[in-house]
Amino acid sequence: MHYDLQPLLLTFRLALVVTVILFALGLPIAYWIVFSRNRFKYIVETLVSMPLVLPPTVIGFYLLIAFSPKYFLGHFLGSLGVRVVFSFTGLVIGSVLFSLPFMVNPIKAGLQNFPLALIEESFCLGKSSWDTLRSVILPNIRPALLTGIVMAFAHTIGEFGVVLMIGGNIPKETRLASIAIYNEVEALNYDTAGLYALILVIISFCILLAFYYLNRKRLNIF
Repeated sequence: MHYDLQPLLLTFRLALVVTVILFALGLPIAYWIVFSRNRFKYIVETLVSMPLVLPPTVIGFYLLIAFSPKYFLGHFLGSLGVRVVFSFTGLVIGSVLFSLPFMVNPIKAGLQNFPLALIEESFCLGKSSWDTLRSVILPNIRPALLTGIVMAFAHTIGEFGVVLMIGGNIPKETRLASIAIYNEVEALNYDTAGLYALILVIISFCILLAFYYLNRKRLNIF
């Protein structure tokens, strides 16, 4: 049975990079959605949640077209020496867009349930918006932050349609574990495919188990 660790290593590298980027993007987006008084913010909420209802191949198709050298954006990036299609960069961009709601929505829920009185008291004590966010809000929505991080990481591990469309199936560059499973099944190598799948199941189960255990322990349920 031929077995290559590279797709698994690439998958977890992608999940780590995407989760960091999503946290940096998701927190300010969620904060703006909750506290902004802009009457058109529901449009942003809709765009953020679109990946939840769209087939992954739809997002992958439009990314493939947008970054194709035949079109303006892809041609412009190509002139700068940046290749997005069929590259790790393309995997990152596609995964960030597809997993964005899994980071934004939990954080948004945490912020919506946060007592506004604590924010007002912080402002009355002379703290700035940044100090209030850092020392008051974030420590009190840690479960929501952790949920967003875990769900974004786990969701990235399991992606298939988007990453296949934008990244293709290039060994050691864009062939992720989900794509490797598909390849092995097509080649009727069910033992190898089963091993890849089992490893992903075990790792995903352990991640979620640790997450739920820590949350229940924090709430003194055990």
